[in-house]
Parts: sequence; C-alpha cells; structure tokens
Amino acid sequence: MSSTPRPHDLVWLNHASALEDIAEPWVVQQWRTALPVVVRRDVDGLARIPVGVRGMKREQRAAGWVQAQNIVRSVTPEMLVERERLLGSPFVSQPPVQAAIALTLDEWPWRWGVTGSTGYALATEIPVLHAASDLDLLIRAPQPLAREALLEWQSRVAKLPCRADTQVETPYGAFALNEWLRDGRALLKTSHGARLTTAPWRREE
Repeated sequence: MSSTPRPHDLVWLNHASALEDIAEPWVVQQWRTALPVVVRRDVDGLARIPVGVRGMKREQRAAGWVQAQNIVRSVTPEMLVERERLLGSPFVSQPPVQAAIALTLDEWPWRWGVTGSTGYALATEIPVLHAASDLDLLIRAPQPLAREALLEWQSRVAKLPCRADTQVETPYGAFALNEWLRDGRALLKTSHGARLTTAPWRREE
C-alpha cells in the first residue's frame, strides 16, 4: 500500500497472523483474510495502523492493530459511492443504498462516501443490511466548508428514505454534522481522544 489508510477505510490483510493484539475469542472463529477490517482512530508507538474487526453479531466488535506492509487492498468510503457500484450492488433495493444513489444525483463541493454497515455490505456483498439500517455518511473536509452548503446537504439527507448521519472529517479529526449545525460546536473525535471545539479545522495547541 502506497498511501496510509485513513479512518473508515476498509483494508484486507495478507494473512491471519497480520491481525495483532486481538483479545476477543470470537475473532479467531469468525474472521478470515477474505473479510476486510476497518481503520479506526488510535495511535501507538510502533507506527501500526489501528483497525476494528466486525463479527456476525451487532455487538461483536474487536479492536486490533496491523502493520502497513501486511495490507494488500484498501477501499475508501468514496469508492463505495461510485454510481455503477451502487446500481450493481445486490442490495440496490435496500433503503440505505437507495439513499446513497439519491445523493449521487447532486453535485457536491466535497468528496463524500459511505461507512458503517452499508459501506461494509457494499464492499463485501455480505448481507449485513436490513430494511431499518441507517446510512452512515462521511464528508472529507481538508478545508473549512461553507455553512450554507452543509445546510443544503443536511436538508437533502433529511429527505432520504432511511435515517442517515453525517460525519465531517477534518485534518484533525471528525465531528457530527448535525451537532455542528445545531450548536456551532461539536465533539471532535481525534486519534488521542475526543474534545469539544468550536474550531474543528484548527490544531489544538
């Protein structure tokens, strides 16, 4: 892999032992290298990449670490909202996928993608979606975004055929868009923990 994976990217590993520091016993029984793990937010002293493993049950989530050289493939949230991929998905009739397709019909001034269970289903074709599934959205925002454009996005999202939540990713972490628009501040999730801020595009001193 040439570029460092970012939070919410799905990555595939070259062998089972590439998954390090996993304590949960169900991982050995359920996880295999054909299944991706998701990059999460954390940091350690060994320059490893923090990942999460998804189990068969909703409550089965395990945190671990991988070495970058053991990653053989990566899929970003943005790749999952390519129109052809969405239309060709076996889950095209499910409300979250219909909602993602609806969002592709508009031009947005930022890159965006799908994460969570919908992203996992689109990437793997494993049926983890159901009629009541939420749609988790991610907006890439290396620079501050205009409030008017974000309000337009939020208005569009409110009309989708399923519940949807948007995280905005800045160079310093991610925050919930609805919280930011409502309060003018938000909890910024960073690799070193969460902090309440009114300036999510500013580095904390």
